[in-house]
Amino acid sequence: MNKKAGYVFVWPIGTRIIHWMLALSFTAAFITSFYEPRLHDHVAFGFIFLTIIIYRIIWGFIGPEYARFKTFKLKPSQLKEYFVIKIQNRWRKIPAGHNPASSWFTVWAMGVGFIIVVSGLLLYGIQEGKGLFRDLNTNYSHLMFVLDAIHKYASYLFVTWVVLHISGVLVEQFWHKTSMVFAMVTGYKKTDGKDTEVKSILSIFSYIMIIIAIVTYFFIVSSNYNFLTLQKFTNVDYKQISPVYVKECGDCHKAHPPYLLPKKSWQRVMGALDNHFGEEITEANITKSQQASILEFLKENAAETSTHESSIKIMHSLGKRRPKAITKTPYWRETHKDIPKYVFKDKDIKDKSNCSACHKDFEYGNLDDMNIKYPFK
Repeated sequence: MNKKAGYVFVWPIGTRIIHWMLALSFTAAFITSFYEPRLHDHVAFGFIFLTIIIYRIIWGFIGPEYARFKTFKLKPSQLKEYFVIKIQNRWRKIPAGHNPASSWFTVWAMGVGFIIVVSGLLLYGIQEGKGLFRDLNTNYSHLMFVLDAIHKYASYLFVTWVVLHISGVLVEQFWHKTSMVFAMVTGYKKTDGKDTEVKSILSIFSYIMIIIAIVTYFFIVSSNYNFLTLQKFTNVDYKQISPVYVKECGDCHKAHPPYLLPKKSWQRVMGALDNHFGEEITEANITKSQQASILEFLKENAAETSTHESSIKIMHSLGKRRPKAITKTPYWRETHKDIPKYVFKDKDIKDKSNCSACHKDFEYGNLDDMNIKYPFK
């Protein structure tokens, strides 16, 4: 006998919590993806999304009847019939479990969601040099553009699918009057059928997965680096590697990480010291032997030799151009285009070339997104 007359209990509390965690984690991850300094949060939300995707796939095999994949209506003929009846009969009865449209949505969402999380983990390792797959950065950094495209467009596809899903729910709510909006809140559907029953062991499994998702999120955000977010690229002591470069160039400005410009750019910079961005540098300032030592260091560690994200993308953006300044590269312009011009005139920044004003540990070659700071309002 049903607990509530005229309604069927379909979604247990664990399933409902998981559903909303999936929706909120993806939304939060999608929003934070547009803010470079929020990458850490993006990854944390992504791990919640990953945990829930894994849960839902397992739940499709071991969960109660209405949640199992074997009850899904996935035949094209069923989908066609569903929409025909939906149009012809405003007051038709809805099934207690998944209808053909929601069956397709769930399977599609799980598939695309899996692509999103796998591409995201690989991208995090290959592009950022961080996380579980950070070691892949060494040999597969050239794949970051492909992975970025897969991750990005799979996410957009997921958003599109979610909009269609929400639209369908709203049509059910306001046109067909089936109270569908509240089904995933109360657990009850306004239809005929048998109330779902969940074994205790399955409820425990749901709660364990919920706890794992939440704990993983706080584990990631509680510290900058752990085994899930550990980075390959750490601070480099350039003073130890090339004391001449740090001393002679660092006297006037923070020593720039050499991997931010290609070899020919550094050759142009060192070959025009008589007009070094408006300053004249003579042998009295830096001797010929010191100049040669600095150039050799810069060439050995130039963008072509690095698998840093910025190196790969700078080289990709330059084509045949070899500018003398990092701020003249298309990559720099693209990543800084949303910063108002007045910011670079701030008394704490003064110039676009003062990268260390916003990038903590810049002089140590660390351009990690989490090290970006804003010394202005």
